[in-house]
Amino acid sequence: MEARQSSKFVPNEVSPRFRRALKSGSRSVRALVFHGVLLGSVLFAGVATPRLWGATPDNPSSFRVSKLDTYLLDDISRRSFRYFWEQTDPHTGLVMDRALVTGKPDDDPRHRNVASIAATGFGLTADCIAAQHRWISPEVARQRILTTLRFFAEKAPREHGWFFHFLDAKTGERRWDSEVSSIDTALLLAGILTTQQAFANDPEIVRLSTLIYDRVDFPWMLNGSRVFLSHGWKPETGFLPYRWDTYSEAKILYTLAIGSPTHPISPDAWHAWKLPIVDDAGYTFIGGGPLFTHQYSQAWLDLRNYVYARNPLLDRFVPHVNFFANAVAATRAQRATAIDLSQHFPGYSANVWGVTASDSPNGYVAWGDMPRDSRIDGTVVPSAAAGSLMFAPEICIPALRTMLVQYGKKIYGRYGFADAFNPSTGWVSRKVIGIDVGITLLSAENLRTGDVWDWFMSDLDVQRALYFVGLVLNPSPTSPLQVLFSPPRIDVAGENASGAEIGVSDQRIPVSAFQYTIPVHPR
Repeated sequence: MEARQSSKFVPNEVSPRFRRALKSGSRSVRALVFHGVLLGSVLFAGVATPRLWGATPDNPSSFRVSKLDTYLLDDISRRSFRYFWEQTDPHTGLVMDRALVTGKPDDDPRHRNVASIAATGFGLTADCIAAQHRWISPEVARQRILTTLRFFAEKAPREHGWFFHFLDAKTGERRWDSEVSSIDTALLLAGILTTQQAFANDPEIVRLSTLIYDRVDFPWMLNGSRVFLSHGWKPETGFLPYRWDTYSEAKILYTLAIGSPTHPISPDAWHAWKLPIVDDAGYTFIGGGPLFTHQYSQAWLDLRNYVYARNPLLDRFVPHVNFFANAVAATRAQRATAIDLSQHFPGYSANVWGVTASDSPNGYVAWGDMPRDSRIDGTVVPSAAAGSLMFAPEICIPALRTMLVQYGKKIYGRYGFADAFNPSTGWVSRKVIGIDVGITLLSAENLRTGDVWDWFMSDLDVQRALYFVGLVLNPSPTSPLQVLFSPPRIDVAGENASGAEIGVSDQRIPVSAFQYTIPVHPR
């Protein structure tokens, strides 16, 4: 079996492979014709100029990542992968929801052996990244991926193809009476489809990943709605009373639902969301939630140069939102807000900023809403800046570097940064959370190589979804930011080849601060 791959589209042109897929995919055709989309004959008449909500006069045209910052990105990435290497159960392939910063299991009995399917989706992608860099051998990565895929294909409890949010890492049983989660299943599927493209020549990975995705019944999760998917379902009470009806992290969920070759939903769903406009700290953008709502979907979806085209059947232009530029603006607004709040929280500064859902002294908090969340107490969440490396490296890299320089081992350890810390009170989380480590790794990798974007966007079903919602590649693409690297030489064993010290501002960090113990297998 071959992986469903696609070359990228340009306006007014359908690739031959895509055209053949439309002709052969009878189930998909029958399911989608009622949406008013005449498959095989829809042509987008012209490309609309996108309204770039994220455009600001101070947008730099290029940013050079220094050799020293490349060391830092490499170290953060390796430590992030170490989490998935050490916190994945070898028998089920499930990834722990969280762990102590020391690498030991969570000492809270409630969290012991609790795995997250979303963290597992990040973990599958992490295995692909590690194999590409030879942090582990491709064969080791392949075996780990197969363990996870076989578990979800054959053993994991499911409902209409959807999976429970939290599972016992060892047994695979449902934990915490958790829901069958639509968004967390989507993040898992994103990782699964990434493995299908990264290991496209492996027939078993392709077979299992295709099986898992194809049996997800997306219309069932609509629960009677024409366009809005439910947040989830519980066997005890039925569907949750919430729907994905507003701009959020659910872009990845709707992409998978619309592109499904077996159980698709209407492309109208993509354009039915409410798009709340936020004006904050001099920036205008769509959103309002924490930064992860901008980051998670675009860790896999590469929307940098996609624009909306006019659908002549509807005789109108669809809303023009460049989601990538929108995320850039949201990230910059977070930094600007932290600068404004520094008069109340002196630990905040131009290079110490960022709040998104995280641990806090009072437990897990989904804070960081824009404009200014009244719950903010001076806490900094490193994954806010780290997860936006792919959007705004010119402000995110200095932030991560400054945090490391100022707070060192207090906040930076085995798996990279602690989940959160408060520079004003001295509080530091004792834990890391899998999805926060995951978005750090994927965002850094997209900045460094773009591999995660390339893998995921090669999937035919993903391209089909973008085509149906009216997104096409700009024929004259312009990257929002040209990122130039000055890469250091890193040896195969993972040690920095240079013995020089890493200088940051007026302080110096010895190279010994960047030591890797990730098992590395020969090429």
